[in-house]
Amino acid sequence: MSTQLEALPHRHVLTLPTEPSAVRMAREAAELALVEWGIGLRHPTVDPALLILAELVTNSVRHAAVLSPQVTVIYAAGSDCLAFAVHDRHPYQPLLSGAVTGTGGIATVMEVVLALGGTAVVRADADGRGKSIWITLPL
Repeated sequence: MSTQLEALPHRHVLTLPTEPSAVRMAREAAELALVEWGIGLRHPTVDPALLILAELVTNSVRHAAVLSPQVTVIYAAGSDCLAFAVHDRHPYQPLLSGAVTGTGGIATVMEVVLALGGTAVVRADADGRGKSIWITLPL
């Protein structure tokens, strides 16, 4: 699995209003991008990846909208991995390392990521007033 996200040949960026319709739109855009990149929607990583994506966008809509009028989703892929990030301008950074033993959305995200042999990282914005959660999954 490629660890250098900058080296992934396929990229797509989508910015949406932080409202409930963003979840569906982010998922639909992901499906279109995957097909365009030659990754079949029946690939065993795709459904779990879409579940993770939907959960992360839902979290931004539910918890960040008060400070972040937009959510940005970055999609990337290569021959051996799929990566995506969900970015908002809310400063709260969830702790991913302890989330596996918890309940709720982030715990589900981490359970699926780890079951697939993937990684999850929270990256703060340079000004500390926002963050991206990056997910990388092997294909």
